[in-house]
Amino acid sequence: MSSDLIDALTQLEREKNIDQYLILDRLETALAQTYQKLFDLENEVRVSIERDTGRIFVFELVPIGGGDVSAEEDEDDDEEKVQESVPCEERDITPPDVSRIAAQTAKQVILQVIREAEREQIYEEYYDRVGDIVTGIVQQSDARYTLVSLRQGVEALLPPTEQPTTERYDHNQRIKAYVIEVRKTVTEPSIVLSRTHPGLMKRLFELEVPEIYDGIVEIKSVAREPGLRSKVAVASREPGLDPVGACVGPKGSRVRMVVAELRGERIDVVPWAEDTRSFVANALSPARVNDVMIGEDEHTATVVVPDDQLSLAIGKEGQNARLAAKLTGWRIDIKSESQAAEAGLRPGAAGDGEGQAEEFDGRCVAITTAGVRCRNKARPSTVYCGIHGKEGE
Repeated sequence: MSSDLIDALTQLEREKNIDQYLILDRLETALAQTYQKLFDLENEVRVSIERDTGRIFVFELVPIGGGDVSAEEDEDDDEEKVQESVPCEERDITPPDVSRIAAQTAKQVILQVIREAEREQIYEEYYDRVGDIVTGIVQQSDARYTLVSLRQGVEALLPPTEQPTTERYDHNQRIKAYVIEVRKTVTEPSIVLSRTHPGLMKRLFELEVPEIYDGIVEIKSVAREPGLRSKVAVASREPGLDPVGACVGPKGSRVRMVVAELRGERIDVVPWAEDTRSFVANALSPARVNDVMIGEDEHTATVVVPDDQLSLAIGKEGQNARLAAKLTGWRIDIKSESQAAEAGLRPGAAGDGEGQAEEFDGRCVAITTAGVRCRNKARPSTVYCGIHGKEGE
């Protein structure tokens, strides 16, 4: 048993990366408790395992000045310290069948250490993946939770609160999810996933769009109503590169893959702009915007759209306006041209908190996909040029 034990621990260290000396320390402690109960001793027992040969020795700690050395805690801490400091001699009580008992205890200790080590490895592996996406297979799904197998022996929880209301999961179905939390428990590490987190959208675009993965195109912000509709604002770090076109892909091939993974969730990819007016106008896509007036003090943006674009700008049950507000971080008030005229608003007016306004300069107010204002002259009686005036009609 002695040499076999060392050989087994050495092999275990190579395969599982578990320190054999850690197991030997735990085994010594467990054997000491076992022999103290087996021999019904009042004194403490110490077990020593030679690190080279694996030979096992059992010693009883006998106080030299009488009394006993007990492992039990005393109510008085000071008295306990006095007892522990009593000089002892070690009496060898190694039984002839020490290897048999040690083998049984070693099996239990080794299995426990392996389980603990595997739990720690799982925790460290997935803790580093918080904020990333994982692929798993649905094992069980009901009204309380959905259990997802990430790999052999590793399961994660997808709570109902992190599931889009439009999605249902079948047994053995493969899904992608976003890791939002990993924490230690008394048993296995708890891994919590999400299918509603905006980060899922970002990671899916990274998988499908090489320009995002390489950092050439950046996702500035994401607004989601999971399972229904999302808006993604993108910007290019390389002059001349259309970030929206890169994300959409040839004939919509790239964005279509993301939509498929999200079970048909509609995605609007819009150009991000440093200028607030331009960004707000872009965020309300696909509606055409005549003008945006910014109120810095109230952090509001008043948007004027053509009369026939009002319902499109607001969206079904206000969805388009809500998502635009989430995307930009501004409170958005949408008015038609008729409503703006009745309220005394005019194109180009900017609520800067001081009542100042700027006159319409006759240039098209449309914002291009590059995030800059169109350079064409506006047509008579409108604020758009001949090209942008036809968009959305």
